[in-house]
Amino acid sequence: MNHWQGKWALITGASAGIGTALARELAAGGTNLVLTARRRDRLAGLAGELSAKHNIRTLVCIADLAQPLGPQEIFSFTESKNIAIDLLINNAGFGAYGEFHKMHLDRLVEMTQVNVTAVVHMTHLYLPGMIARGSGDILIVASTAAFQAVPYITTYAATKTFDLHFAEGLAEDVRQYGVRVCALCPGSTATEFFQVAGQRNHTRRSPETAEKVAHVGLAAMAAGKSSVISGFANWMGAESVRFAPRRLVARVAGGMFRPGKMK
Repeated sequence: MNHWQGKWALITGASAGIGTALARELAAGGTNLVLTARRRDRLAGLAGELSAKHNIRTLVCIADLAQPLGPQEIFSFTESKNIAIDLLINNAGFGAYGEFHKMHLDRLVEMTQVNVTAVVHMTHLYLPGMIARGSGDILIVASTAAFQAVPYITTYAATKTFDLHFAEGLAEDVRQYGVRVCALCPGSTATEFFQVAGQRNHTRRSPETAEKVAHVGLAAMAAGKSSVISGFANWMGAESVRFAPRRLVARVAGGMFRPGKMK
């Protein structure tokens, strides 16, 4: 992927999973990277590896997007380095599995902060510079959960619906300024997501690799698409729910995700 060769990309949630895979593919194409997450050791190791292997510049910014000041800390960091971000990747996010009323409120609020509020905040901070330069790209990692209500990951699915609609609406909003926005919607992916969410994989389908998902997202971004679903089976699943009553779709999903059903 050399569309951003010699330019700067900023990746949130770069310490694992899809974020790391995005960093590796961009680095292989000669893109300079600002890597941000909470885990300093992982970021430092990744930054050193990619810089040495691909002869690119890498910077590490430790920030917690669950905190309201997290996005501003990242923006202030890149401003202090006098770096213009050409590709912003809002990848950081997490889920939580279980009955809504039994879940810790703090965890749900943090999820909404990271998956929704931080995405809006980061985008609003970096978009003006892109508009002023007449170019820029913003990739927002959503999910196939964005296409329907999903009981037992209710809040997560709702946040990803926001991300998808936000990206698709913003893409048209800023197209006139030479800025492109794309939502990447992965299905089940081989990352730490299920472990963090306390959730087993709900499908018998083999998960896609983070590398495959990252490649699909960057290719769609480079092609100017406003959204993309990774994987044909995931695309079929997401599109098919449009033809069924919404209550039925939620009920079927509830049967799949109900605790004790996921063996």
